[in-house]
Amino acid sequence: MLPPPLIPGTEGPVTRPYWSVMIPTYSPRAEYLEETLKSVLQQDPGPEQMQIEVIDDGSMDKTASEITRRVGAGRVTFHAEPQNRGLANTWNRCLERARGDWVHILHQDDFVLPGFYDLLRKGAQQSDAGALFCRCATVNSTGHWLGTSELHRGFAGLLDDWHAKITVEQLIRCPAIMVRRAVYEQLGGFLPHLQFVPDWEMWQRIASQFPFWFEPSILACYRVHSDSATSRIRSNASDVREVREMIELTAAYHSPARGRMLARKARSWYAKVALFNARDLLVNVGFTPAWRQIVEALRLCHSPRVIWKICSFFGLWFRIIASRLKRRIKSRSNASGHS
Repeated sequence: MLPPPLIPGTEGPVTRPYWSVMIPTYSPRAEYLEETLKSVLQQDPGPEQMQIEVIDDGSMDKTASEITRRVGAGRVTFHAEPQNRGLANTWNRCLERARGDWVHILHQDDFVLPGFYDLLRKGAQQSDAGALFCRCATVNSTGHWLGTSELHRGFAGLLDDWHAKITVEQLIRCPAIMVRRAVYEQLGGFLPHLQFVPDWEMWQRIASQFPFWFEPSILACYRVHSDSATSRIRSNASDVREVREMIELTAAYHSPARGRMLARKARSWYAKVALFNARDLLVNVGFTPAWRQIVEALRLCHSPRVIWKICSFFGLWFRIIASRLKRRIKSRSNASGHS
């Protein structure tokens, strides 16, 4: 595997803000990006303390630049890549252009809640953490809450044995975390060949070297919707294939015995995620994308529990087929009755 891209230090006598809020975009929905920008600007401590920049990854339209100009009103800078470079490469561009001590990569359809920067700054000032993160709400396309992330401890502070926990399961949503720029300078950037889990790999790499600070307040929102990159990747199961590759990679961040044990747990956990996604795809999309998730789940783990859940999947499929046949027969019966 190629080493991670180097993230150079900031050069020259540049006055460094405390925060760099970097917002990567690609053909964004105008209303989502507007909400993202407003959520940051409502907490803006001023340009001396916070850099705010939109980095566009070669969009085919001008939505990102127009929203930045209108909502940012000169406060938010805009940088456009000449061509599309992909998710991880764009995140690395964010890191390269960030000037602040702490970097927050905030996606075009996510947003933060009041108090996000103030409360996480307390964690930065009270610890030697390499990264800070808070609880996060998952919201739908209209902003309604669907659920919240796990409460890892009841009060703010450093997490114990976080490296093991984050190896087994992806527990951090991108809008909820910020990282010292110096950490990226030391460990390198996101791995460009990863399309679905470059963030999960990065959090593991950081956790292998630095402590994490957790803030229990819910201060960030992660949006799920049908147009998201996650939804597109899930339909062909490339997310699960990439997870299998990454689990083998990140097991090497531990001692051999510990790495093997945590890899088994990670494969079991993600097989269950794939099976959950398969049921969702079966109901909302169709059998073919759902079956792709089933196949990849078996490649991750074929424990009795996984096999049982696959049997349950086929039970759901048969019920769906029976329901459709019943509706079709009823429709034809009604049609013939009116003829």
